[in-house]
Amino acid sequence: MSSLEQLYQQVILDHARERHAYGLREGAAGESFQVNPTCGDEVRLRVHIDFGSAGDGGIGGADSFGGAGGGDVGSGVLTGAGASGREVSARPRISGVSWEGHGCSISQASISVMSDLVTGTDVLTADAFAESFRALMHHRGEPLGDSRDEELGDAAAFVGVAKYPARVKCALLGWMALRDALAHALVKEES
Repeated sequence: MSSLEQLYQQVILDHARERHAYGLREGAAGESFQVNPTCGDEVRLRVHIDFGSAGDGGIGGADSFGGAGGGDVGSGVLTGAGASGREVSARPRISGVSWEGHGCSISQASISVMSDLVTGTDVLTADAFAESFRALMHHRGEPLGDSRDEELGDAAAFVGVAKYPARVKCALLGWMALRDALAHALVKEES
């Protein structure tokens, strides 16, 4: 095992033991419950959003989500403009993520790393991180080879998980919950 692989393994083990943002907080803008039926991993994730002045033009309406309510991780859930072509006037920021769940070290560590990565970012950046992580999980155990590897920070440590197809769903579980919770929060804010 290379020193880089050892470092990645240590990052995953550290986050599995010391789960960041663990414990549900009240006042969430959106929530999602996801289960991996293959292994029984599950997560209830809440996203806390500072909408600021986003209510005056918002996200462009519910039509800008491309079917977001189902937590589709295969495509970008959030877009910068709705069908009307209106651009986002103020991007809501993720002020925090809180979660509870159980499962394997990979699922728990992935949620912990994701929580750190997306807290403080705007929702479109968080969605881009989720898409980059999904791409990493389908890249057959190789780095993406572009700026996304660095942007993912500790989440890039999961690159080796892609070599084990049965574990990819474990790593993606929290990211699916994030996208679903964001979509629900933004639809709720628009209504």
